[in-house]
Amino acid sequence: MSMTLEEANCIELTTILDRLNAKPVKQKGHEVWYSSPLRNEKTASFHVHTGKNVWYDFGEAKGGSVIDFVVTYLASQNEDHTIIDALRWLTNMNIAISPIAYPTNAKYKSDDVSIVVKQVTTLHSQILIRYLQSRGIPSGFAKKYVKQVSAFNKKSGKTFLALGFRNEDNGIELRNAFFKGCISPKTVSFIRGAVSMTKEIHVFEGFMDFLSVLSSQKKGSLDGDVIVLNSVACLQLALPYIRNYGYETLYSWTDNDNAGEKTKRAIDRFVKTQAGLIHKPMNGSFAPYKDVNEWHMNQLGLVK
Repeated sequence: MSMTLEEANCIELTTILDRLNAKPVKQKGHEVWYSSPLRNEKTASFHVHTGKNVWYDFGEAKGGSVIDFVVTYLASQNEDHTIIDALRWLTNMNIAISPIAYPTNAKYKSDDVSIVVKQVTTLHSQILIRYLQSRGIPSGFAKKYVKQVSAFNKKSGKTFLALGFRNEDNGIELRNAFFKGCISPKTVSFIRGAVSMTKEIHVFEGFMDFLSVLSSQKKGSLDGDVIVLNSVACLQLALPYIRNYGYETLYSWTDNDNAGEKTKRAIDRFVKTQAGLIHKPMNGSFAPYKDVNEWHMNQLGLVK
């Protein structure tokens, strides 16, 4: 007899991964990193939070519960992968069920709180301005959207400066020439377009891509509204900003890589549920380059 969903989600993910001969590459507290069991990779990008018993694969831009993992794993093996198939597979694995009842609404969230903000000011650091210029972005365009952040790294004991791009939950994306990170919470950023009640919405993976489009078009803002995902993992958080709003055209600026292609397809599926909305993927306009900024830098003769 197959187990229930509740029982399935009480099986420890680390035990399942061990049965699949997946071994931890790195572990700190509740956070464990693996090379993804869903594909071959050189750098471990599969994360498990043992306290919440949830997983996230940064290469696939997917994550969730135990049953979500088994469904995804079976699909990667070209096996039948309904929830019933997943429950049957788990039953056949004969894995002991944990006595811990993990929260069914647990979501992926990093426990890394090593970076703290000391000060946020208007962009004026010449180091950060030169960094933007090296990426083909004039500081005049950037100052409207990014701030200068002084942050303290509790692990290294050092303070550093970074560009800061706020999201809708007041988290901050941090970027400089040597660092890329986020002050949580992590979610999307929404920017109103220059045209009131616009019929267009643009979706970017990161703020550098957004700034690159502004710079290439020599415009201080786009006519349409803008959503910057800040991570393809945040796509689902962006959809409420678009659903039934009355937009007629969605322009997606996803990267020309595996995660970007999957995000583009997910957007396409969503758009098909929205009456009157069409999807115009823009990644072909900057192919064969990986992202908008790489294309933009090439146009300017800059080396990334």
